[in-house]
Amino acid sequence: MTIMMISLVTITLVGVIALVVLLKFSGDEEAKGPSIEEVIENSVDIPEMTTNLMSNDFIRISFKIQTDSKKAKKELAKRDFQVNNIIIEELSELKAEELQGKKGKELVETKVKDKVNSLMQEGAVERVYITSMMIQ
Repeated sequence: MTIMMISLVTITLVGVIALVVLLKFSGDEEAKGPSIEEVIENSVDIPEMTTNLMSNDFIRISFKIQTDSKKAKKELAKRDFQVNNIIIEELSELKAEELQGKKGKELVETKVKDKVNSLMQEGAVERVYITSMMIQ
């Protein structure tokens, strides 16, 4: 009787451990985020534009803006003139020195994302990518 109880507890314990391990590994796959196909499918390209900086330099820059859904992508495509306005306004407040390095690019990406998100009604911008940039 004692051996049977020990065997039963051992089998139950192994089953519980296997279940916990299985749930933990399946949860990690969901947390990885969208696939590259989903990112491209929900992204809008902002063509290259040229504008003045506060320091009287010029910048040529283009973006890819990733949204969280197809509805958000459609809305963002319709709001392209507003997005262009936001980009021009934000860049006109920056100097060429502020845009140097990784922190400068992250600053622009964050400002554009926050301002565009304040316009969006059908979804949200998840990430803004600078696809090309040249300061003259």
